[in-house]
Amino acid sequence: MSDTRPVTLRHGEAALESLLVPAGAGPGPRPGILIFPTIMGRSDLELGFARRLAGLGYTAMVADLYGAVGLPREQCRARMTDLLADRALLQDRLLAVLAAFRAQPEVEAGRVAAIGYCFGGLCALDLARTGEDLRGVASFHGLFTPPGNRDGTPIRAKIIAFHGWDDPMALPAAVTALGEELTRAGADWQLHAYGGVMHGFTNPAAADPERGVQYDSAADRRSWTALEAFLAEALA
Repeated sequence: MSDTRPVTLRHGEAALESLLVPAGAGPGPRPGILIFPTIMGRSDLELGFARRLAGLGYTAMVADLYGAVGLPREQCRARMTDLLADRALLQDRLLAVLAAFRAQPEVEAGRVAAIGYCFGGLCALDLARTGEDLRGVASFHGLFTPPGNRDGTPIRAKIIAFHGWDDPMALPAAVTALGEELTRAGADWQLHAYGGVMHGFTNPAAADPERGVQYDSAADRRSWTALEAFLAEALA
């Protein structure tokens, strides 16, 4: 992975190692995009997204939130569950990773967005919920459960959420509740919902329709096209 370099930091007892992918647009700082991964943690899936973004001229970084990479699913689930049980701790960790990302010489610190997938979609939304001055946040098949500790905090980031309407992990009531929450927070928000689409629609390896998890090539393509337009506007 010669096109990447590690960005390390310590948060509590966790030694985190994120991977930065510099922009392919030549030297100098570029707008940055911080990527929060699925329940499985930092993986080749998110590195693929980071490389696509680097090809568009952004500096991207795939965050490590667990302090470990390549763990079995049950261990990843346990670490995710621990973070979900303490959303204030999770938000503090997200802010620490963001600060480390902004400190990199390849990143234009004032022009940063965050995106996330599944659990990472919740992380991206939680980063916006802190009121941090981000240009934009995008959630792909993310979890919408509000944190309960940020009521009344204005959201300054532009928000876009890409959602499969048949996603069992975010039912229609949760989608409506997210829109109401973002409106109360004064956010500039939009929601793209894809009919007949399940959870995990951007992951070609997702193939468990009985559990509501299934790749969808059309939703994958459409959401990425919309993301490019969103980032071009938010990071202009």
